[in-house]
Amino acid sequence: MKTAEFDYNLPANLIAQHPLEDRAAARMMVLRRDSGSIDHRCVRELPCFLQSGDLLVVNDTRVIPARILGKRTDTGGKVELLLLEQCGPNVWRALCRARRRPQMGSQLTLADGRVQAEVLSLEPEGRTTVRLECRETLVDVLEEVGLTPLPPYIKRPDGPEPADRERYQTVYATNPGAVAAPTAGLHMTTDLLDQLAARGVARTAITLHVGPGTFRPVTAELVEEHVMESERSEVSPETAEKVNRTREEGGRVIAVGTTTVRTLESAAADGGMVRTFSGRTDLFIRPPYAFKAVDCMLTNFHLPKSTLLMMISAFAGRDLIMKAYHEAVEAGYRFYSYGDCMLIL
Repeated sequence: MKTAEFDYNLPANLIAQHPLEDRAAARMMVLRRDSGSIDHRCVRELPCFLQSGDLLVVNDTRVIPARILGKRTDTGGKVELLLLEQCGPNVWRALCRARRRPQMGSQLTLADGRVQAEVLSLEPEGRTTVRLECRETLVDVLEEVGLTPLPPYIKRPDGPEPADRERYQTVYATNPGAVAAPTAGLHMTTDLLDQLAARGVARTAITLHVGPGTFRPVTAELVEEHVMESERSEVSPETAEKVNRTREEGGRVIAVGTTTVRTLESAAADGGMVRTFSGRTDLFIRPPYAFKAVDCMLTNFHLPKSTLLMMISAFAGRDLIMKAYHEAVEAGYRFYSYGDCMLIL
């Protein structure tokens, strides 16, 4: 398929720059795959669409405040690192932003002098490997002075706002490691989860630590030529057992977010049985794709020509999704991370 088939026009004013104060107040477009119907509802109405015996699966990853500012020790030039993933003792993969890119062996002073870094390698697209040294625990330093790594389409000229640190996390975020939030989950509240539990909807979690590849556009002319970046993910034995039992008993598996879908599908065998899984996944879900583990999906509205838009097109059909996106634009829905969402049944 051509990547251009997943393009659409989005006015810039529809890209949500701030979240709603009430997470459950967001709009929720409801798509039914069987009839092709489109309905306009609200997130707090989610319990109306789920039933006893269903299983809600969420991604419990936690965004770390992984952006740290500093300077080159030799020139004093400003440097910003976005720590992506630890790959050894005191060694991290990172994205580096600077007017003049540091070279191998360059020394950096970060976090007001509390962290020293040495550039070990240089890779394309600003990626690098660094060795970090600090007298304190790095996690403690990041919690004190690290910045929330908001997506590039959320404009913060003066840096993330204090409210972003709490609002760019799900209410069930427990496993630190992501540099981007699983944004469909940002709509969930403890009250909403309690209401679902009262209806007999069970809940379980997977973990996928969302990386920068989430925002990487598909630049290849053909969808099949795009290469997905791998991300760390995990399905526990308990979660695998709950998913398999739910489906055996006729319940539905409702995935909150594309990251949850990707993880469950990575752990599913051809027969649909979900296995315990721990490792990396580079699964690229695009049309045509036969879903094995997921029956319904709650998801935000995604960027044009993105792998996430391709995934939901595989789930609900490209024509229905593009029709729904056109209707969302016409109706003034709020798009992307801090925006509204879509429930696909």
